[in-house]
Amino acid sequence: MSEEQPSVPVLIRPSDNPASRSGLLRLLVFPFAIYSVWMIVTALFEGDLRLFLSADPRGIIVYTVFACIITGMILPVYCIRESFITGAVNMFQIGFWPVHRTFYACALTTFFGYMAMVLFSPFGTDTSAFGYAFLLLLPTAIASVMVCWVLLGTHVQAFVRGGGTVISIAAGSLITAWLFCITSFVHSPPVHLQPALAGFLVLGLAAAVFFFAIRDVYAASIFVTFGLTFVMADSIGVSGTQAAMPALYGSALLGIITLIGIHLYFVRNFRTVKLPA
Repeated sequence: MSEEQPSVPVLIRPSDNPASRSGLLRLLVFPFAIYSVWMIVTALFEGDLRLFLSADPRGIIVYTVFACIITGMILPVYCIRESFITGAVNMFQIGFWPVHRTFYACALTTFFGYMAMVLFSPFGTDTSAFGYAFLLLLPTAIASVMVCWVLLGTHVQAFVRGGGTVISIAAGSLITAWLFCITSFVHSPPVHLQPALAGFLVLGLAAAVFFFAIRDVYAASIFVTFGLTFVMADSIGVSGTQAAMPALYGSALLGIITLIGIHLYFVRNFRTVKLPA
């Protein structure tokens, strides 16, 4: 998982003008099209079926494969790959770093997330219910990070980069926070919709700031998973928990393996080099 020595270096050509037709298509149109497809597939395989409330094991696996892995994780790789080739984004900007940095970022994120769970858990003292929710929502969180921030956030920033760092970060954070908030409409509906919308917006803003500050896709996925367990607590059923556990472990493992596979693909095919100041 280290970027140090990719086996297949590629020729990077200069990035074309973001305002050009190709730049507009590559940095905005295609990413937003992928976001729209991901929303539709999520609605079909999760929201319309009230999947998180019913906790159907087969439905969880199908949703994870089609909505989270194929649409939410693999499909964005096409746009990101093209942006790598044109120089619009690099490995560090999309959140893939050497193993030791990722380890520390994930460890700290998990620690503070666990502390928040202990102090403010919506499931009270039932840690098993929180663990169930965490496993259930982990693939959704990984796909959300990949689509909303790794893809859309970095590409929006690249499109407005000419306006300066402040405008780039502000645009990437605000736009992606609202896009993440909109995803609440395609998930299993919570008991109280208005507080859930506010929760998604706050989580989206916090996750955007976290991602653009830390720039680590693994830590951001953990951060969003903890956040989703709070804002989607009313959307998660507790019946049939034991029967669904094998599917939850399997779907979480599939999501993690896919993310690592994407990381290894970029490491193998692209190189990001830090230049001296």
